[in-house]
Amino acid sequence: MGGGPMFFPESPVAGNLCALVLSTCLALSLLRLFEETAKRGVFEQKLNRKLVHITIGLAFMLCWPLYSSGSEGAFIAAVVPGVNIFKVLLIGLGIVKDEATVRSMSRYGDYRELLRGPLYYASTITFCCMMYWRTSPIAIAAICNLCAGDGFADIIGRRFGKKKLPYNKDKSYAGSIAMAVAGFISSIGYMYYYSMFGFMERSSGTAVGFLVVSVASSLVESHPLSTKFDDNLTVPLASVLIGTLIFS
Repeated sequence: MGGGPMFFPESPVAGNLCALVLSTCLALSLLRLFEETAKRGVFEQKLNRKLVHITIGLAFMLCWPLYSSGSEGAFIAAVVPGVNIFKVLLIGLGIVKDEATVRSMSRYGDYRELLRGPLYYASTITFCCMMYWRTSPIAIAAICNLCAGDGFADIIGRRFGKKKLPYNKDKSYAGSIAMAVAGFISSIGYMYYYSMFGFMERSSGTAVGFLVVSVASSLVESHPLSTKFDDNLTVPLASVLIGTLIFS
């Protein structure tokens, strides 16, 4: 399903390079925007971080139809988050100093935090792009639950999460429900989006599969082990494993 790149369909190389430039510009523009909002204190730091968390991955997925089908398009697209892996490594290791990035991506303003959540985040998106690409519900489920699901779980949980879960007092019913709903709705949205380009088929079975993955990912995120190991790692792992069982 799907064909050549949207730009220069007769020349996959040129088309993919144009798509790469556009995707990179979009990602850099969003990162720059949130670096500015963090610097100016437009949002509280944790909210600013979560807005980065939600938007970057989802916006990158919007660009996938610009690339050619098959492994060539997938690997070229993966350059965008792949470069970010090296960026957060350099900053997290203290080799490069970038206070704006640290403020926009860290919880407490410590550059070493980038070696956990932000690194797992960029690695997940790169992996899903390269291994599953836009024809796989697994990629959609993993990225949507990581970005939209986990992001809204924190935002909603902090504001409306007075009722805590019995097995984890740091998590709330409101946050867990918000995660399942946001992950599911965004997954359905991307299923419809990619079906417009012929990359996948819309079906009730796939929708039910997305619901199961989102609920399961929400349960994993709410477990104390996710706090210990970082939910940017446990949520996509759970999504990929459960998605593999459902969609394969």
